[in-house]
Amino acid sequence: MKCLLIASESAEVLFHWTDPEFQQSIQQQYGASQEDGQGLPAFEDSISTLFAPIIISCSTMVDRLGNGYTSFTTENHHIYVLHQFDECLYIAVNGDGEEGEDTLRRKIYVMKKMIEVQFGMVTLSSHLLRKELRPQDTEQRSRLWKHLQSLLETYSYLRENDQSFLVEAVERLIHPTLCEQCIEFLERRLVPQLNSSVERAGEEVLHAFILVHTKLLAFYSSRNASTLATSDLLAIIIMAQNMYPSDVDLDDAGPEDVESTSGSGPESFYTPEPSPTDRDSRSSGETVYSVFFVSADKSETGGSAPMFEFMDPDVQMAEDSLQALEVPPPDPSSPRRVFLEISSKEGLYPMMPHSMYCLPLWPGITLVLLTKIPTSAVAMSVYKFLEAFAKLDKCLSEGHDSSAATRGQLVIHDIRSKLDKFIKALGPSELQSAQLLNVWTEFKNRAFARGGPGFNRGLIPWCTKMKTQLCGIYRQCFLSASGPGDFPQRLPPSLQERAQTMVQEKLMDWKDFLLVKSKRNITMVSYLEDFPGLIHFICVDRSTGQMIAPSLSITERTTSELGKGPVAQFIKSKVWSLVNTTRCFLQKGYSTVTLRDGDFYFCYFLWFENETGYKLEAGDLPVLPDDSAPIGMLAWDYYRKLQRFYSKNHQGEVVRCYELLTVHLGVIPSELILQHCRQLASKLWEPSRNPLL
Repeated sequence: MKCLLIASESAEVLFHWTDPEFQQSIQQQYGASQEDGQGLPAFEDSISTLFAPIIISCSTMVDRLGNGYTSFTTENHHIYVLHQFDECLYIAVNGDGEEGEDTLRRKIYVMKKMIEVQFGMVTLSSHLLRKELRPQDTEQRSRLWKHLQSLLETYSYLRENDQSFLVEAVERLIHPTLCEQCIEFLERRLVPQLNSSVERAGEEVLHAFILVHTKLLAFYSSRNASTLATSDLLAIIIMAQNMYPSDVDLDDAGPEDVESTSGSGPESFYTPEPSPTDRDSRSSGETVYSVFFVSADKSETGGSAPMFEFMDPDVQMAEDSLQALEVPPPDPSSPRRVFLEISSKEGLYPMMPHSMYCLPLWPGITLVLLTKIPTSAVAMSVYKFLEAFAKLDKCLSEGHDSSAATRGQLVIHDIRSKLDKFIKALGPSELQSAQLLNVWTEFKNRAFARGGPGFNRGLIPWCTKMKTQLCGIYRQCFLSASGPGDFPQRLPPSLQERAQTMVQEKLMDWKDFLLVKSKRNITMVSYLEDFPGLIHFICVDRSTGQMIAPSLSITERTTSELGKGPVAQFIKSKVWSLVNTTRCFLQKGYSTVTLRDGDFYFCYFLWFENETGYKLEAGDLPVLPDDSAPIGMLAWDYYRKLQRFYSKNHQGEVVRCYELLTVHLGVIPSELILQHCRQLASKLWEPSRNPLL
């Protein structure tokens, strides 16, 4: 019994996702009320009728009391979590007891993040976002909603089965030699050839990376590229997995395969592949095949690798919440327009347009390219203007004296001539450009004309109009197929095929090894001698957004260090529960947690180090309200803000943040457990074990 809904203040449904149980419940409820001879109402009408009282009630409380409710539980124990983003209300519901408030709130924020990646700065205008989320064309709306629904299902599946999405960090495939060779190939051959080609239609490859399932084998960014934010990379992995779902039915490697595929011997690390259990149950009668993401490799050092037989991938979108979707495989040559954060000397620019290419090489291995489009400078200008009008709006709304108006006036004076030139460069032929010119002219007449009103609260509505018009220009340039952004523009198929061929030639001898290695990235075997009694650990470098953890093989047919199916599943559930518990303590300001649970002893540590690895003195962490954004990096980069907060007392130092979670047998003395944690933390990030990508 699960549901997620986005609605406008007028109770218009902008998006909905429901699982089959929730859908059946609604149909039974509203079908029973129909008179004889009448058919069932459209599902969208039913869900709108169900949620309308809640939406109207929430809007009324905000309007009259200035405050709304964020969650409630009904008599039948259904949990509702609500969050208002501008004029859009997000509602997440759970009625089967599988999700609590924290999980529902996280789902809401992740959905918002995926919408931002899909629509960019259009999300800053509620008026335009409503048009994007609910197109007038019914078929177009159905396609869009099914796509967003499948993204939400893919995320939910990964979070339940993949440790990297549990802790919201990127996991690397650990093999020093192969990793370095792949990076060298990307840097010296693939990316230069693509960027020097006359066929590239003005696009420039900024990032190229290799994924095996959800694990990074290699990542290369060109010199002109800014750092790719962890939240954006995780969102891209979700999109890529949604396009080419991983095959969870592949046989796991046996213990003898672990040694033959570890690559770096006892210094090899491993992370699990998603379990088939939940995905098999979520799509009835649907076979899902694994697709690993791979970029380039310069490795020629073959070596014997266990061989697997792969069936041809039957790629299809995730199952729709209302009915099984029959969607043809996506065209790899068609890029996805994505909007990502970039940083430059001038500052941080969120939601800048890029093109994303996911080029499958073999089942499970895909080359991912992120390119800069020729008109991206327009997006940077739009963001600067939006930021200026947002500051003016804030000054006029909060200020009660002339100083606020003066501050706002200085902001607009700074961009006045730039905005004039920007509008002139757009040209008057486009309807959106003409509308922007008209609103800007009226704004100037009110703000700068002699004897006019000047900078006062009367300008607030015009600030809103300017922001809407600027977002309209952005939408026209980067979301419209006929806009000056030339959305259909892309790397030609011939160039993409050349890139695929180059990578396939380099990885031909390694592909089977990579597929096995993705299941045995790190094992506990090499740690048991040094850390007796240690069952599992997860270590995360929050400064880079990367994590290290042993595998959790939980299938019935596989025997691992944790035992067979049920035992490993029990440990997995304990790890997931531990992560949720530690986030609750972290939210309350605790950086250290130790818990004893039956036969197990859990530890969690968060600490800071300087650039030389010296541990800095622990300080007080900020305490967050119960309804705050969930702790993580995908929905909201809590750790980046935490580092800034901590760095206030360490000016001039580069502060790094780390997390460590461990699970020990309860019979191990607590003193020895704490000693293990200290030694493990220092050992995991040794350069010899984990070369930087």
